[in-house]
Amino acid sequence: MTNSVAQFLKKNKALLLDTWIQKQLASDTLRDDLMTNDELRLQSEELVDLLVKSVNDNNIEQTESASFDELFELLSAISMSRARQGFSPRETGLYIFSLKEAIFELLQQDLSSDPLLLFKTSLKFNRLLDSFGVVTFETFIKGREEVIFRQTEEISDISTPVIQVWDGILALPIIGTLDSARTQVVMESLLQKIVDTGSGIAILDISGVPAVDSLVAQHLIKTVSATRLMGADCIISGIRPEIAQTVVHLGIDLSNIITKASLASALKHAFSMNRLTVKRAESEKKVL
Repeated sequence: MTNSVAQFLKKNKALLLDTWIQKQLASDTLRDDLMTNDELRLQSEELVDLLVKSVNDNNIEQTESASFDELFELLSAISMSRARQGFSPRETGLYIFSLKEAIFELLQQDLSSDPLLLFKTSLKFNRLLDSFGVVTFETFIKGREEVIFRQTEEISDISTPVIQVWDGILALPIIGTLDSARTQVVMESLLQKIVDTGSGIAILDISGVPAVDSLVAQHLIKTVSATRLMGADCIISGIRPEIAQTVVHLGIDLSNIITKASLASALKHAFSMNRLTVKRAESEKKVL
C-alpha cells in the first residue's frame, strides 16, 4: 500500500502507461485512420511522464497551481492537434477519461486494504482529471472554431471568384446569400482585381443568389458604389422575374444601376460600352 500520491505514480508509471494504452486500443472510438498506434503511444507516454513529474501530495488538489502549467500546455496541444486531425469531441474526451479509468483501476489494486484511503485518493485524482477534461474540451472547441473559420474563409474565396472574361471586363458570379462579412470579401476581391487588370467594367452576376431582400440590395449598392469610386462601371446581371418583383415590392431604387436578366446580356452590353462587336464566323464554302 502506498500513502503518497507521488510514490504511487512513480511506482506504477510503466503499468499505468500500459493499462492506459490497452484501454485505448480496445476502445470502439480508436481512430487508427487518423493516428497510428505508435503515435498514440508516444503521445500518451509524454503525457504520463509529465503527469508523474508534476503531481505530488501538495498540489494534487490545487488545479490552478503553476506546477501544472506545462501539463496543461501539453493537454492543450494534444487537444488542438486532435481537433485539426478530425477527431470528434467524444473521442477526444474519452482519451482523458480512459486515463482516469486506468488510474482508478491501479488505485483499487494498490489500496484495496484501506477503503477510506482509497476513497480519499480517488476523490483527489477525480478532481484533477476532471480539470484535465475541462482544459481538453475548451481547447478542442477553440481548435474546431479555427478549423471552421479557415474553411469558411476558403469557401468564401471559392464562392467569390473574380473572372476576367474579356480585356477590360470582369465578371463576379455570386453564389449564396450576401451578408456584411461576405460583402466585404466580395468588394475587396473585386476592387483588387480592378486594380490588377485595369478593367473598366465589372459584372456582378446574382443568378446564384437565392433571394434578394432590402439588406442584400443594400450590400449590392455598396459594392457598385465602391466599384465606381475605382473608376469602373458596374452591371448587375441575373435579375430573375421573382427578384425583380421583390425589388419593386420593397421599393428599392436600382434605377441608377445597369441591370440585365442574364450574364450573356450583361456581357453583350459591356461589349457595346467598349465599342466591341462579336460576330459569328461565316462557315467556309466547300469547293467542289
